[in-house]
Parts: sequence; structure tokens; C-alpha cells
Amino acid sequence: MPKATAPVEAVERAQALRRQIEDANYRYHVLDDPDIADAEYDRLMRELEALEAEYTELAGDDSPTRRVGARASGGFAEVVHAVPMLSLGNAFEQEGDTDREKYREVADFERRIEQTLGRRQPVFSVEPKLDGLAISLRYEDGVFVQGATRGDGAVGEDVTANLRTVRAIPLRLRGEGWPRVLEVRGEVIMPRAAFEAFNERARAAGERTLANPRNGAAGSLRQLDPAVTAKRPLGFFAYAVGRVEDGELPETHSATLGKLREWGFPVSPEVSTAKGFEGLIAYFRRIGEKRDSLPYDIDGVVYKLDDYEGQEEMGFVSRAPRWAIAHKYPAQEQMTTVEDIEIQIGRTGAATPVARLAAVQVGGVTVTNATLHNADQIARLDVRVGDTVIVRRAGDVIPEVARVVMERRPAGTVPWKMPDTCPVCGSELLREEGAAAYRCSGGLICGAQRKEALIHFASRRAMDIDGLGERFVDALVEFDMVHTPADLYALTVDSFVRMKTLADERDGSTPETVRQGKVATKWAENLVASIEASKKSTLPRFLFALGIMHIGESTAKTLATWLGSLAVVRRTPAPVLRVLPDIGDEVATSIAAFFGQEGNEKVVDALLEAGITFADEGAPSPKLRDRLGLDVLLEAAKVPKLGPKNVALLAKTYTSVQDLVAAGEHNWIIAGVPAAAAANLWAFVSDPTNYRKLTNDFLDMAWLLGQLPARAATTLPLEGHTYVITGTMETLKRDDATERLESLGAKVAGSVSRKTTGVFAGEAAGSKLDKAKELGVPVYTEADLLALLTGHGAAP
Repeated sequence: MPKATAPVEAVERAQALRRQIEDANYRYHVLDDPDIADAEYDRLMRELEALEAEYTELAGDDSPTRRVGARASGGFAEVVHAVPMLSLGNAFEQEGDTDREKYREVADFERRIEQTLGRRQPVFSVEPKLDGLAISLRYEDGVFVQGATRGDGAVGEDVTANLRTVRAIPLRLRGEGWPRVLEVRGEVIMPRAAFEAFNERARAAGERTLANPRNGAAGSLRQLDPAVTAKRPLGFFAYAVGRVEDGELPETHSATLGKLREWGFPVSPEVSTAKGFEGLIAYFRRIGEKRDSLPYDIDGVVYKLDDYEGQEEMGFVSRAPRWAIAHKYPAQEQMTTVEDIEIQIGRTGAATPVARLAAVQVGGVTVTNATLHNADQIARLDVRVGDTVIVRRAGDVIPEVARVVMERRPAGTVPWKMPDTCPVCGSELLREEGAAAYRCSGGLICGAQRKEALIHFASRRAMDIDGLGERFVDALVEFDMVHTPADLYALTVDSFVRMKTLADERDGSTPETVRQGKVATKWAENLVASIEASKKSTLPRFLFALGIMHIGESTAKTLATWLGSLAVVRRTPAPVLRVLPDIGDEVATSIAAFFGQEGNEKVVDALLEAGITFADEGAPSPKLRDRLGLDVLLEAAKVPKLGPKNVALLAKTYTSVQDLVAAGEHNWIIAGVPAAAAANLWAFVSDPTNYRKLTNDFLDMAWLLGQLPARAATTLPLEGHTYVITGTMETLKRDDATERLESLGAKVAGSVSRKTTGVFAGEAAGSKLDKAKELGVPVYTEADLLALLTGHGAAP
């Protein structure tokens, strides 16, 4: 029966579809910059296929349904494939209640083979459908001589030099028995972990990120400079052969893949065989369950009739084999719209922009949120509320916005801007110089950071509250019993018993003894005792326990050693903190910002009111006197053209901020400051905010100088000595030994060098002891250490 003549609207629709598909092919294969999601491309192609099936006069030779992809171009020589690199037909899930209804295209494929070959339950070679760039590798006498992209299936690009940089591709075949000429087909991929690491580095450097691993692989191979490709972490899997001369291959595809493995080619470990329709679907499901845990992206599985004789008998149709088909999973990229952009505060205070999306199915999962990583990434993508975007989801990676479809941007959209305050606690969002992420400065009062803050506060190296682990902290927070670390000190035995009762009820695990009224409380009593014991602490432990960004144990010890007391630490401004050893701008700003937050100050006050004391508090170090002056504040101001020499000149001429400002620009120039620098400084101090901060910082610095001892303190007995502790001590814990050595002025290092004073070695001392012997560094026993700490031994 003749097909119906295509109506005008069908002709116009087919033309529009061809234009869209050809444009998408060009952007994907040539520009490496696709602008529509895979699922959208598949939908357009299937719509065109349906139109051409209904109206055959629409199906010309130039139709994209008859092509594999756009002709490759742009800087590489052409390679004509001796055996065309054909595409595969695709099978998708349909509506239906049974497997044969849901996977009817696979069922039809398998049934045609049964009927044509007269076989029941034919055997197939089955493999993942890798989502990378298809290539062809030519070997002559076992040596790699040429590599090409698939291109349009007939002609590809010569990317031999780039492929030589891919370590997974053998440059010379292993073993024996390979044909004189062997053409191997396969897929160059970028593993997920490598893709994420590349994008993380790109975001940190403010560079363009890759949309997906497939683009990463394709873009890497099309670099004109092989040195660039060599830096990209690419992988490769072989999946077929092309031209073969002067040699024979096994009679089945699965056996050929085994041969390729022997000759040195990586073959996916997921390759297998399956019998009949049921075997194919079982494999499809098995790989689907593993899809998210695979180290590389796949978009389906491929079924190939296993024996070559059967393949030859089945033949080809429309430049695609009748003996193979690709069974596609739900696409892991989809288009949707951005309804809002909100800030999500992580456990450590990192502020991550999140796109709220119109719900869309991506990879079989409904996605309504996608990460935008950071403000720089939003600026690079130029994501705005109202935009149409392509969302990507792969593996256990959080869905992310990969790119914006600019052609669909509605009028009136405005660029997004990072808010100034945390949406959870209202504290200021801070961004360090050169950093990509903003962070909430709320610290102890931010609900989003509560669990992390409490766990850190109670940890062994901080306040050392034995028994208060993550499980108990989770429950205390969940049942709204603790909001800040200070609340821990109000907990009683009854509080913990109530917490456990609620947790048991929630989990449905209330012990029978409890049902009978027998409630064990010893564990709760131990916890309360441990919390009480933690009140007697040291200043370094307490400062570390507060969880101030960038403040580790070493920096906490520096603060305690130089500033002496918590009161001084709290009042010292950032410019003054910068003069302390190993504390730079970022660390100083972080400390000052923490204690400048009213909420944090209230929590610290509450902790002190709860009874926390420090046995090691004292006066600030007298060495500060030589480090503090007006120059410290002027250097921190970073006034343009006001260099160190001019700062030193002003600090020598004027004794206070008031004197400096009262003198004015004219007198600064007379004193020797260049006119441009003087003008910039005057502009700086004329700003009321700058002047107020400069004045307040000067007053705090003057107050600190007033706290210094009148005379220099006695030098500590071990000052200037550096020790390393290794192995297990019988009497002392390593942390205790470290603290006691540091209290005597020594530095305890983690590695041995020629500058090390000595190494204290306990049982099972390892490489550090070997290193000490190699460098001639003195080695001492635990007895020597005890004698030194108790004052009965000389400083070795």
C-alpha cells in the first residue's frame, strides 16, 4: 500500500528538525560545545525518524538519520576509514507491564535474528556503551602507526600524535599471533574522578570547566598541541576490530575481545555474553544497578550477535548493522529551568549556591536541585533565575548545572549576586583573597555547622570529652537539646537518659529492660563526669576547640605562647595578629572575624561562665614590644603606592593615628612621602569607616602593649631546640609528651631533618629512627625524655 504524501506541516517540521539536529551535530563533533542535552537530541532524532517512516519522500540521503555525525574539520588531516565506522540503532524503554512490552525494541531485534538465522536463544556479546569519543587505531606489524576519530563514519581526523599520549593505548602489541595489519576500534574516555578533579582545579583557577566527561575526552583529543592532551587523564577501552590483513581472528566477537586483551588492549571488565532476550535484559539490569558505581560514564549497553558468520548473514540496513543494537538508559543530562538560586551552608560553613529547578528526570532520578559550586562558577556560566539550563547527573555526583541554553534566555533576567549574610544564622559571609568559596563566619552559632562544631569541640585533641562521639552529638542536636558547645555543660544524667530514650523510640529499639523500668545510667554518669573534667583545660586546646577557620593545633599554641591569655586573644586586631610567627593575612582575618561576631562572643562567654579554666594563662610575650608600632597598622591597610619605606618613615615621625591624621597630606610630603602615596593615604583615612577601624586597632594595640611585662621574661630551658617523638612510649602518651616539651619552649616536629636536636624513640620506632641514624641526629630513650621533663636531665 503506497505511503501517504507528506502534508506541508510535516515537510516544514522535518526541515526544522534537520536544521536543529545538524546544528547539534556540528556543535558536538566539531566545536566540542553541545548546546542541547542528550535526551533532547534523542527526542529530536526519534521525531524525525517517525516522520520519515510515515512519509518516505522525506527520507533523503542527506537526512541526519542516515548519518553518524558531522564531518570532522579544523586543523587535522583527514583519514578515510577502510571499513566505515557505523552507528548503532537505539532501543529505549517503552510503556508496558511486561519486559517484552517495556523493551519491545530489544525483543524485536532479538526476534528478527532468531527468525533470520533459524536459531533459538542466540548468543550475544554484551558490553557497556561507553560515553566518550570513538576512535580507530591502526597497527602494522604490531606497531601503532595511525589513529583517527570516527568523524562522519567514512572520514575522520588524524589524531595520532594525541593518541600516543594516552597511556592505556599500546604503542606496540604484546604476545604473538596478531595480523600484519590490525585496525582496532574503541572509546577514549575521561574517568569520572579525573573529570571532577579537572573541573575542581579549573574552578579554583577561574578557568572554563568541562561540561561532562565525554566533552573532556573529545576536547582533549582535538587539541592541536599533543602536550596539552598529555596532561589530560584519559582512558581507553577497545570494543571491536575494523580492517584485518594477513591474519585471522577467532570466530566470535567475545573471543576476539579476549585476543585484544592478550595483545595489550584494555577491554571493559563488564564485557560478557548473554543468551536470548531474557539474558539481554538481565545484563541490562545488572549493569544499570552498577552504573552509578562505575568509574566511567556509560549511556547504555550494546548487544552484538557473537558469531561473525551470523553477523555477515544478518547484514546492514541504513548504514547500521542488523546484528547489533544499543540499549539506552535514561539520559543523565536534561534541560530544565532555574526557578531560584539559594545558598546552602555546609557543615564546615562553606556557602554553596544551589539552583532550584523545575522537576526533571535525569538518569532515572527526579532532580529539583543542582549545585552551582561557587560564585565564580555562576559568573562563568552566567546562570540566572529564569534560564533554561542543562543539568547533569552521573554516578553519585550531586546534580550540577553544566551550561546555560542562551538562546532560550527570557528577557529581563538579571545577573545573580552572592548575598552578604548567611541564610541560616545571619552572620557575615566572608571570602578570603584568592579563594573560590565564601564561608559563614557564624561558627559556634550557625545551625548548619552545629554538629560539626560540637564533634570538633569534644574531640580528643580539643576539649577531650571522652565518650561524646558523633552518634550522641547527632541525637543531642536532633532532639534540640544542644545548640552550642556551651550547652554541653548544662547537661545532666537525666538529659542523656532522655536523649537515649527518644533515640530508642525513634529507632524502635527500646530494650526490654527499659520497658520494665530498669534504666542503666552508668554510661550517662561517665559522660557527665567527662564533660566536667574537660572544664580544666589549656588555652591552646580551648582555642583549637572553638573551630576557628585555619586555626589548627600549631596556630593555637602560637596564639597562647605570644598573647598569653584568652582575653588578649579576643581583643587583638587582625593587623597585630599578623606579626605573630606563621600567621598571615588570611589566618589573622579569620581569628579577628570570629571574635568580632557577637554570637561567637556570647558562646565563649557562656563557656567561661560554665567554669572552663586554663592553668597555663599568663602575660603576653615581651618580644611583642619590638614588633608593634604604627607601621603594623599602615602595612595592613595596603594603601596603594605606600610601600615599606614610606610606612617606616611615617611610623618613625608620628606616634599615633591621631597625630598622623592631624599632620595631614602636606606634612607627610614634607616628611619625605611621595605625593602620590600621600594622596592615596589621605583618601584612605578620609573614609570614616577606614579611620574608625584604624583608630580602634591602634587603641587595641596600645592596650596590648600595656599588658606586657616590664622586663623580659626568662628564656625557657628548651627554647631553640627541636625534637621528634617516634614509636610507642610505655609511660607517656605522645600528646602529653609533646605538650610538656612545648611548655618548656621546645618545638616538636613531625619529621627528622639535619636541624633536629634529637629523636626520642619508643617501641616499634620506624622510618623516623632510620632517618635519624642516617643523618647522625642523636637518638634518646623514653628514660631520657622523662629525665628531661622532670628536670633531672640536661637538654640534649
